[in-house]
Amino acid sequence: MHNTFDETFTLKTRDCDLMGKWRPSAILESMQEAAGMHSMLLGCGRDELIKNNIVWVLSRCELHMDRYPSVGEKITVHTFPTPTRICFFPRYFIFTDEHGEMIGKAGSLWLLLDIHTRRMLPPGDVGKLIPDNKDLSIPMNLPATVGNLQGEEFVTEYIPVYTDLDVNGHVNNTRYADMLCNALGISLMTEYELERIILNYNREILPDHKVTLHRILRGTEYRLSGRLDDDGSAFEIGGTLRKRQ
Repeated sequence: MHNTFDETFTLKTRDCDLMGKWRPSAILESMQEAAGMHSMLLGCGRDELIKNNIVWVLSRCELHMDRYPSVGEKITVHTFPTPTRICFFPRYFIFTDEHGEMIGKAGSLWLLLDIHTRRMLPPGDVGKLIPDNKDLSIPMNLPATVGNLQGEEFVTEYIPVYTDLDVNGHVNNTRYADMLCNALGISLMTEYELERIILNYNREILPDHKVTLHRILRGTEYRLSGRLDDDGSAFEIGGTLRKRQ
């Protein structure tokens, strides 16, 4: 049985930001692809699930980066799931460089979604395909809830564009990291990097949605939330910054 999955690749310029470092959204993309490939090997990949109108969606994610690698470096993404928790499917990731040193880690919680009703589904038979993996050491706790942060709010509006959307018909989970970096701005992001990112996906952002972004920055702490027209919360992102290394 394929209890774990590894993928090794060389960072290309398309994966990196203007500083030549691995872009946060590209890290999330690598996680999405590795999780997808592993799920396929386990018999619960997209091609299998979509036959029953089911897709995987990300509910929460927490990423810690000790070091952001540069263009041309070889990176390995190691991932594995653990048993379901009610309706949630936990999955962990470890990022190592070509010397085998850990440069980052992530935890995530996934859900099954009915592509037509857009409703969450119980694990059902899919849960039976997830390996036990109780003998594996998890690299971190399950993703946290984004906490409150007091400070002056900077408010902007966001409307989804074509390239934000994925095959599930909503804004892809990786695009939220781009929203965060853009909201923090070029000046700050050239001096600082994201040390810790917590993403809570509360509601889908669909093509016809208009989202109000609320950004708070206090020292090296940040918080970005997105609210829909009906005042419902679409997402919350929080974490810490550090000076670029």
